[in-house]
Amino acid sequence: MKNHTIKALVVLSFAILFVSLSTAYADVYIDEMGRRVTIPSRPERIVSLAPNITEILFALGLGEEIVGVTMFSDYPEAAGSKPKVGSFVNVSLEKVASLNPDLIIGTADGNRKETVEQLEQIGFPVYVINPGSFEEILETTLNIGAITGREKQAKKVVRDLQERINRVVSLTKNLKRPGVFFQVGINPVVTVGRNTLQDKLIELAGGVNIYGDVMTRYPRCGMEEVVARKPDIIIVSSMKRGGNFPRIRNKWMKWKNIPAVKNDRIYIIESNLIDHSSPRIVDGLEEFVKIIHPEVKNPGLQPHPISRKD
Repeated sequence: MKNHTIKALVVLSFAILFVSLSTAYADVYIDEMGRRVTIPSRPERIVSLAPNITEILFALGLGEEIVGVTMFSDYPEAAGSKPKVGSFVNVSLEKVASLNPDLIIGTADGNRKETVEQLEQIGFPVYVINPGSFEEILETTLNIGAITGREKQAKKVVRDLQERINRVVSLTKNLKRPGVFFQVGINPVVTVGRNTLQDKLIELAGGVNIYGDVMTRYPRCGMEEVVARKPDIIIVSSMKRGGNFPRIRNKWMKWKNIPAVKNDRIYIIESNLIDHSSPRIVDGLEEFVKIIHPEVKNPGLQPHPISRKD
């Protein structure tokens, strides 16, 4: 135990020395939590503390600079081979320190505040993001581009994403807006309320979230209430349970007075497309359009054959 502690202290000492040298040429930024962070002008060793951060970094062409990621950072494929520093809730300080990062990017939605504080006390610059809406995802992408010296790439990514969003809105704005029930929980049945990313996705895709009038972000639902709200479409988040979809679908089939059941409009969608606050959220938007308005041809520039009925 004593040798282990000495080893950890040695690792941390070298890490502090490395950070001190790397901040000789640095800039001061205000992160999305209002904290002042001193960051090297062009970070070369970046640790990502959440999957959506990893996705943004790769979108900006920073794959080579990423030296550590959290578990479940598996997109794009190259992210899966990066060293893991734990889950985004339980980060290993020793593992992070051993990677000698000159920038750590964390998220307020999942990373523990004490983890961020401990990493700062060691001497690492930690920039914390906090995107909660579509607009904030785009803003976060620009912010990460700014702190990593990739402003030009970030502006292009955001411009392309905004064009795709605008295309979806233009294609669906004059169409009838069906009622959508989005299911994230099975037992009990849980959906999404107002001001969630999924609520906004449904709206932009030309639908109406039948629980969009509920202020609770993830309300539990009684089946009688779902029946009374008469959804035209039911979409189930995959949440790694794609193989169980036929069973989930069969549970719905006994409620024949629900329009979505009567018209066989029950679908599953890949949860990673609609849960992560990253550029892939626009892939999720285009996938929602394919489900909600199948009459719209080619809503996106790239086909994403993720949703299905069985």
